[in-house]
Amino acid sequence: MAENTGAYVRKVKRAAKIIFYRRHRQPGVKGWELRRALGKEYVKIVDLLNQHLSSIGLQVRTVYEGSEQPQNPTSEQLDGARFYMAVKEPLTASDLVLSGWRVDDVAALVVAVSYIISKQGKAARKDIEQILREKFPKWRVERNLNRYIRQGYLNEVEDVLYLDWRARAEIDQKTLIKLVIGGDTSKSSDQTTTTP
Repeated sequence: MAENTGAYVRKVKRAAKIIFYRRHRQPGVKGWELRRALGKEYVKIVDLLNQHLSSIGLQVRTVYEGSEQPQNPTSEQLDGARFYMAVKEPLTASDLVLSGWRVDDVAALVVAVSYIISKQGKAARKDIEQILREKFPKWRVERNLNRYIRQGYLNEVEDVLYLDWRARAEIDQKTLIKLVIGGDTSKSSDQTTTTP
């Protein structure tokens, strides 16, 4: 029994190290990589890691391919999903500055995401650029949009922007829309709004 517990502790530590690593400019790791490193029971190990991280305000989030989160994911869906660390509570403005994000860069991301949501999940890049150029210089707009694409917040296909995996995972879209239109956010959904 003690040997089994020790093995789980080692695997939880290894899972934390693997998930904390940044690979290919994007945080986290794919499920198949966790399965290869930790074994078939990697989902249980991630759940144990989540219990430990909860006490310090962090959690492991799972983002599935596609826009919908399955209720009972299959092993294939879990293998294709991305697992990464995120904060449980929204960041304060001072936390954002310490994380390397400028407030105006976050504002531009909020505008882009809000506009894409308002257009049923896709919007022409030139439309978003036009909106952002009303408040930001052209060079900053282009740099920010390219940064959001690189970091997984937006995806671009043939000059059309979509929400990518990280925006779906880190941004509570319902709360964002309520904040944009000035509604009551006290009854927000399960997923907390965490910013980059």
